[in-house]
Amino acid sequence: MKTDGSPLHVVIVGAGFGGLAAARALARGNVRVTLVDQRNHHLFQPLLYQVATAGLSPADIAAPIRSILRHHKNVRVLLDTVVDIDAADRRVLLASRRTLRFDRLIVATGARHSYFGREEWEAHAPGIKSIDDATTVRRKVLLALERAETEPDPLRRQALLTFVIVGGGPTGVEMAGAVAELARRSVSQDFRSITPHCSKVLLVEAGPRLLASFPPALSDKARKAIEDLGVTVMTDQRVSAITDAYIEVGGTRVPTHTVVWAAGVRASPAATWLNVEADRVGRVIVDPDLSVPGHDGVYAIGDTAAFTDAAGRCLPGIAPVAKQQGRHVGEQILRGRTKPFRYRDYGNLATIGRHRAVIDFGWLRLSGVFAWFVWTTAHIFFLAGFRNRLLVGANWLWNYLTFERGARLITGGDASLHGDQA
Repeated sequence: MKTDGSPLHVVIVGAGFGGLAAARALARGNVRVTLVDQRNHHLFQPLLYQVATAGLSPADIAAPIRSILRHHKNVRVLLDTVVDIDAADRRVLLASRRTLRFDRLIVATGARHSYFGREEWEAHAPGIKSIDDATTVRRKVLLALERAETEPDPLRRQALLTFVIVGGGPTGVEMAGAVAELARRSVSQDFRSITPHCSKVLLVEAGPRLLASFPPALSDKARKAIEDLGVTVMTDQRVSAITDAYIEVGGTRVPTHTVVWAAGVRASPAATWLNVEADRVGRVIVDPDLSVPGHDGVYAIGDTAAFTDAAGRCLPGIAPVAKQQGRHVGEQILRGRTKPFRYRDYGNLATIGRHRAVIDFGWLRLSGVFAWFVWTTAHIFFLAGFRNRLLVGANWLWNYLTFERGARLITGGDASLHGDQA
């Protein structure tokens, strides 16, 4: 509360995991909250690859922000895009040319793909950070299959049936497994000239092993599991070129029309807006309480923040980190005093195909079918809204039993067979 007795006005930029967690924490106090996002929905990003591979529909993993926060009467949702922040004058500048005055500011603007200085690759190798990204990838994959069905030239047909995923982290591994199942098993039941052995899926990783954040033993199990699905794993290989007709890996040119990027991220322009120091991927370097140095009452969380814990480890850009940081900052504002943030690590999870996963809880490491069940349960639990959980659970059960892909729709752009040559 301010000295004049009126409630503090807290502006939150971004309605991802961190922004929503902060809004929910602040909803319990005598503050005014304005949550700004350029989209009207909250997205469960860990399952975007399922949309990209036709396992789930976009509505299964997204929910309207207003619906999620409708019971929090002190929270106002604003659909707009932030273009700059004047921290000295305590104003947020919006694309609509409006401004928001704030007493406290939480920046939770997330991250986008990083192509390591080769931004021209984005046109040929989309990543998956939004619903638009996921449906773009889905369109590319499904159009490639449709064209391959009637392509008479065997070389062009093989290029159409070659799918390359760049990046061997959890997103890349999950994407490669899902594409392999889609191309080798699910669609082969419906197409007449595409058999399970026609398609080729390549997973390219610049480092020595997949899932580098996991223990080596689990990385090895993940590699074996994904190779069992028919994926060709290429480690210690760097990409040197990507076009609409091929990808060059380790000096070898691989003809393909479908490349998916899962190799790196870059932060939003928040550090530039605030004119503060950033790490090498653009994240704001924050103090132990998640505040931005030099700006009283301004905080950065989630993928926007570079936070180093007491052990000297920079926390990864994952949902549990963002959620815990959002709650911490919200509670800190309500209490009116600072407190160092401490992250509770509940473990790493990654799935490989329809019934295999690896899990590292630190004290317990799992792989195989039971790990997949734990992974599935955890992801359904954290979805926003009971309806989403019910739909996703039902879809997964159906997919598991039948290998069907119920969301196999070509939408967006020019969805005709010959209209999209990308």
